[in-house]
Amino acid sequence: MLESVLRLCPVAALLMVGGCSLAPAYVRPPAGKLPETYKTAAYPPGWTQAQPDDANARRPWWQVYGDPVLDGLEDRLNTGNADIGVAQARRDASLAYLQELGSQQAPQAGVDASPTNDRQSDNRPLRGSGQPDEYDTRTIGFRAGYDLDLWGRIRNEVAQGKGRSDAAESDLANARLSLQAQLADLYIRLRGEDVERRILDDSLVAFGQGRTMTQDRMDGGVSSGLDLARANALYADAQAQATELGVQRALTENAMAVLIGEPASTFSLPAKDVTLTVPAIPVGVPSTLLERRPDIAAAERRAFAANAGIGVARAAFYPTVSLGAALGWQDVGHGALLAAGNQFWSLGPSVSLNFLDGGLRRGREAEAKAEFAAASAHYRGVVLNAFRQVEDNLLLLRALGREGEQENAAAAAARQSQSLATNRYNEGVVSYLEVVTAQATALKAERTAERVRTRQLQASVDLIRALGGGWNDR
Repeated sequence: MLESVLRLCPVAALLMVGGCSLAPAYVRPPAGKLPETYKTAAYPPGWTQAQPDDANARRPWWQVYGDPVLDGLEDRLNTGNADIGVAQARRDASLAYLQELGSQQAPQAGVDASPTNDRQSDNRPLRGSGQPDEYDTRTIGFRAGYDLDLWGRIRNEVAQGKGRSDAAESDLANARLSLQAQLADLYIRLRGEDVERRILDDSLVAFGQGRTMTQDRMDGGVSSGLDLARANALYADAQAQATELGVQRALTENAMAVLIGEPASTFSLPAKDVTLTVPAIPVGVPSTLLERRPDIAAAERRAFAANAGIGVARAAFYPTVSLGAALGWQDVGHGALLAAGNQFWSLGPSVSLNFLDGGLRRGREAEAKAEFAAASAHYRGVVLNAFRQVEDNLLLLRALGREGEQENAAAAAARQSQSLATNRYNEGVVSYLEVVTAQATALKAERTAERVRTRQLQASVDLIRALGGGWNDR
């Protein structure tokens, strides 16, 4: 009894050190000094500084625009977009590989069976004279093995795989966010083009009426052919603008079709004069950006995986110890195979250590350390770029807000100028050149004001994307 216990002591000692890991203690890579507030401290109207609640599920961010058509398009994108499908497949592949790595932590067992017919060479060395030339062999057995993973190689491989699968999950979230923002941007552009088309259509009606009036005045000898030529030129130019705008809208529509996973030939959205408004969004403090953006999460998880890779590389310097067992029966094809005399078995540990490899292990360790350094630098770069994107869009929104007010004032003044010029022309005070000039200026001012409003809405989408997407109302 004592002898059996003593035999088990070395195995017990090995199991006690089985919790060892050679990977460095992981610390999130430094992102640099984080600002307490964003540089653009004065937020755009309606935007507030708030602490997001990421413990709960975020609501779909595009719903803040209050457009059911956009909501439906985003739902179609989430289920039909090809790039999201690719990201999902890569995520699934990483999870499957993680399962594959995790299987090494469990005991392995199997069964083998082999009925064979053998013939010995007549000239086989040391062949006995009584041995048959041809004979049958039947073998059946069970085997089991377990890697003790004393130095944490398998555990670090699993940790590395977990980090990569987490990164793939964040990549999927980032792909969704990016594509959702692209679709919202295109939809806002499309509706802006619809508003511009309404402005052009209204102008074409007014220009057509002016052209008819000028024709009547020329027929009555009040106006000259020059006035009519100017009226025709203004009308034709507005028609050309409408044609160009129609082409732009069709291209926008085609781009949206690809995003939602439909052929451009079968996708269309009816024109709709919709006036969207810039939503009120909690901006948050800069430190929360690290927790909200999926691209930052992906970069951090890859750094974690690279750190675990150092432990995998270091474990190669130490012996691999495993336990193995086998039980089976073997005979030469006669009688009962499972008879007691045909039984064989084996049980015991095995140790393997490679001590001469020409620097292979040193090279792999250096490679793993370099990969961690690269992943850490990439993480810092992603964080810095995230702050830049937030600052850019906060600044852009403020500037576009002021520009929008100025352009709206300019459009109102241009409309008033157009009305005054038309009245003065009817009174015979000015030439038709002033009317044409005022009408062209008013059309340009109204289209410019609408484009600024569209850019402001698109900047709000970009800011939501820069902040990491959805949030929770408290």
